[in-house]
Formats: sequence, structure tokens, C-alpha cells
Amino acid sequence: MPVNATSAAAPRPLLLAGFPASSWAFALRIWLAMLLALYVSFWLELESPTSAALTVAILALPTRGQGMEKAGYRLLATAIGVIASIAIAGMFSQTGGLLLAVLGIWVGLCAYMAGMLDGNRAYAAALCCITVALIAVEQIDTPLQVFPTGVARGAAIGIGVLAVALVNEVLAAPDYHPVLASRIEALHRRVVELAQGAERGQSPSAAVAASMLHDIAAVRPEIASLTTESSIGTARMAAARSALVDLVSALSLGRMLAALSAKSAPAPDAAGLTAMSRSWVRTEISRKNAQVRSSLDALREGTRPYRAWSAPLYRSRRIAAETGARAGISFTLIAIFFVLTGWPTTELCLALVAVIIGLGSTSPSPRSFTMVAIMASPIACALGGILKYLVFNGVSEFQLLAIGLAPVVIGLGLLISLPNPMLSSLSRLVLVFTLAVLAPTNPQSYDPEVFLVTSLFVCLSTTLVFAVQILLPPLSGDRRVRLLLGEARRELSQSDGGPARHLAPEEAAFRDAARIEQILTANGPSAIDDQIADEAMRCFDQAEALRRCSAELDRMGQGPLAEAAQAVREALARQNGGSILAAAAALRQAAARSNMPASAAIAALVVASAAFAPSQSPTDFSQGERP
Repeated sequence: MPVNATSAAAPRPLLLAGFPASSWAFALRIWLAMLLALYVSFWLELESPTSAALTVAILALPTRGQGMEKAGYRLLATAIGVIASIAIAGMFSQTGGLLLAVLGIWVGLCAYMAGMLDGNRAYAAALCCITVALIAVEQIDTPLQVFPTGVARGAAIGIGVLAVALVNEVLAAPDYHPVLASRIEALHRRVVELAQGAERGQSPSAAVAASMLHDIAAVRPEIASLTTESSIGTARMAAARSALVDLVSALSLGRMLAALSAKSAPAPDAAGLTAMSRSWVRTEISRKNAQVRSSLDALREGTRPYRAWSAPLYRSRRIAAETGARAGISFTLIAIFFVLTGWPTTELCLALVAVIIGLGSTSPSPRSFTMVAIMASPIACALGGILKYLVFNGVSEFQLLAIGLAPVVIGLGLLISLPNPMLSSLSRLVLVFTLAVLAPTNPQSYDPEVFLVTSLFVCLSTTLVFAVQILLPPLSGDRRVRLLLGEARRELSQSDGGPARHLAPEEAAFRDAARIEQILTANGPSAIDDQIADEAMRCFDQAEALRRCSAELDRMGQGPLAEAAQAVREALARQNGGSILAAAAALRQAAARSNMPASAAIAALVVASAAFAPSQSPTDFSQGERP
């Protein structure tokens, strides 16, 4: 990517050992928060101080709001998990195989909920599974210990959350809203450039437009962190959400302008309709761009936006159900394997299996996540062994623990801050597994047998999950794409608008953008197929055109144009470009006879006729023009 003059003149960040100062500050905050959490846990003599350290590792995020929002969901999910652990252990502790089946159902249910949510809410659903695994599964042979274990783990997690909050506040962790505002502003520039290109007759490819929708919708999970950032965080969150929704609407209007510009020379009787439609689209684009700028100003100033749009998430119940079923069956198969082998003390391994399955359910590709876990587990075991037997080597002083942890925690914190998602995820898992293997306690245990068994189970759990995923493969990216495109087609064919019928057109468009974001991430970082992009954007354009037509017709009410409007609705139901254009001409004549304003509805109909025109390059996914 060429560097423009502005970026070339920008000051380069201060680097130390190849990492910017912000990365060093982030890693230092992780280390200090972990020490604080461990010190308080040791002082209070909690049974599971490791949970406090793990909480810090999991909540380690570069900005204040991100960490606190995740902390809130972690506390909520922990409370739900503790309650579920007590209920499951109380009702099924003496039922043998039925208990494992119920645990498998719980794992599948949590994976299903993670598929229905996004961001930290999906993480909270996965954490409900993890909490039950770490409490009920580890105490599967001692159900009476479930309650005290749950209370102790909840207390340790609370200490970890407070430690992160205190360190971030004292060391002035940066706010996230300036970063978010810069990202949205960069997206706005791309959308403006698309509209300017459409004005010049340049039509961007479907893959480019789909990529832009993906980048806009991908910001949605991050705006929730603004709520916990400051007292005006709620207003900033509403402003950011409104900016994203209007960005999708502006991009859609740019696509409409490009479609009108790409049409062949219209017939003389339709030339006036096309000119009217172009003028209307240009006006709408200008209005939406002004609203985006207004929302950005509100985001920076911490004030309420002009209108608080909702940014609905698209949820595929079919995909979530299949993912949940596979997760539950995978856990049950591994539990059956341990029952058949008769190995003793396998509770830790089974608990780690549930942890990996739960965290993998929040990833677009669970198998890729498992591969990262397989790579992380031996590295973590090696680091844990080095710390335990070479660095600490029998000492129990807290000062030495702090000094010994510094290189590992700060070093991995630096890697976590890298923009490379693969290396960042690997480093975070290595940090979590290292703490699980090291298991800091007061006094510290140096039993080599315990360490070897723990290391074996950590490696075995990741291997077993991968083996089961070979036997029962997770939902493939291609199948996800087929299901999502099928759902988009079915919604388009529903005359009432489907599940999005109660949403405003702008909000429904964002929901469709969220579905396109899921289509593009279904196969990981690989480039999207042009045929898939064409079909996804065709469904998006047609659905948006229908919604705009319906909204404009609703604004006309039941006046003298009611009969003409009914004919227009019937043409829209047929979803035929020629019929829609003819209906627009008839509506124009009826409006002229009755001297009633209908220019916006007519312009929207012309746009819809272009959206439903026969495709010039049909694809394998296309349904073609509807009769």
C-alpha cells in the first residue's frame, strides 16, 4: 500500500527492542496486575489463587474499556457457571454416565449460545462452559466440594478483575474511543471514495463492497467496551453504533448510484425516471455522510447522536445449533474414552477438554483454534517447568516469584500486543497454559509427579480435541457459507421482510452487513470467492432496495395514490426489474394526475428495477431473475 504524504509525515512511534512504548506499557500492566492479584489471593489464603492470575491473563487488553467490559461479562458468566455447577452436581452426582451426558449437553448449550452472540458476550457464553468444567468436572468424584470450590474460584476471579481495573486506572491505560473514532473515520473515507467513483461511472467489484461491509460490521463487538470506559461511555457507544449503521446505509446508496450509472442507455420514456432516481440517491448520500460526521463528532465529544440506531447482529440458528451439537458430542465422546480406559485422575484433562471446546466455539474456525492450542501446550509446559525447577527451584518468597514471572509475563504480553492475530492468539494461550501448569500457590508445590501429570494432561487434552474434530469435523466454512446464502435467499423471497420486518431500513441493512461479515470470515483469512461475493452482494442490494421502496410507499399513506401503490407492491412482490420500472412509470403518472408528491418512492422503485435487472454474469449461486 503506498504511503501518502500525511502518513509519511506522521511521527514514528518510539521503539524499544523492536516494540513500541504502548506495547511495553501494556505488558507491564499485565505483570503488575498479575502480581497484585496473586499477592491479595495469598494474603486472603484463597484456595485457587491461580484463577486470579488466569483472570488477569484473559482480561489483558490494550485499553481500559475493553478490559472492564470483558471483566463484567466474566463475573456474570462465572456466577451463572457456579450456579449451574451446583445444580448439575446436586442432581446428577450419583448417576454415573448420566452426569457425563448432562455435562455434554451443557457444553453444547454454551457453544450454541456463543454462536448466537458476538464479542465478549460470546466469550461469556463460553465461560459458562469453562466454569462448569473447572468446578463440576474437576470435583466429579467429590460433589460435596462443588459449592466451596465455586465460591473460592468466584472470589479469585473477582480479585483478578479488581486488580486489572486498579492497575489500568493507576497507570492510566488509554481509552479506546479515540482509536474507534479513527477506525470509523477511515471507513467513512472508503465509503465516500466508493460513492465518488460511482458518480464517475466506476462500479466497484462485489468482493470490494463485501470487504467494506465486513470491515464495518467487524467493529460492532468493540463498541460495547465504550460503556465501561467512562461516565459518558453510554452516549459514546450510541454515537459509534449510529455511525456504523449510517456507514452501511451510505455504502448501499453508493452501490445504488453505481448500478444506475452502469445501466444501458434508458429508453426515452424512462430517461426522466433514471435522472430523478440519480438525483434522489445523490441527495440521500449527502444526507447520510452528514449524519456519519455528526455521529463521529458525538463520539469524540461524548454526546448523544442525532438518532440512536440499533446495530442488530445477524444470528443463524441453524449454524449455532450444528456447532453446539458437535461441541456436546465431542465432549461426550472424549468422556466415554476416559471411562473406557479407566485411567485415574483424569478430571483435569476432561476439564481442559471442555475449556478448549468452549473457547473454540467463539472462533470462526474451531479446528484452527485447536491447532493453536496444540502448539501452545508444549511451549507452556516447557516454560512452566523452567520457571518451577530452574528459576524458582524450591523458593517460596513472593519477591522471587514476582521477579521470576517478569520475563515470561512481560515477554508474552509484548507478543500479545502484536497485530498478527495468529501470533497474538498463540501467545495468549501460552500465557494461560503456563499459569495453569505452574499453578502458583502459597506455599508453592514442587512435586515433580504432579507437574508431569499436569503437563501430560494439558498436552493430551488438546490432542484429544483435535482427534475428535477429525472424527467429527466442525462445521466447515463452505457449509457455513451455503447456509448463510440460503438464509439470505429465503428472507428475500418473503414478502413480509422476514425476521427484519420490524427493523428500520437502516438497521435491517446493518443486519445484512453482519451476515456478509460472517460469510467472509467463514473460511478464515483466505480470499473470498468472487461467485460467493456476487451472490451475497446481490441479495444485499435487492433486499435493501425492497426495504427502501416499502418505506417510501408507507410514507405515502392511504391517499389518492393508494390504488397505484398497491399495484407497485404487487410488482415488488414479483421481483422483476421490468415490472418494477413499469410500476414506477404508472405511479409517476398517477402522482401527476392527483398532484401528489411521490418522487422519493418513484426514485426508490427505479433503483429496485436496476437491482432486479437480469445479471450480466450469472454464477453458480444465482437464482436468476424471478418471473
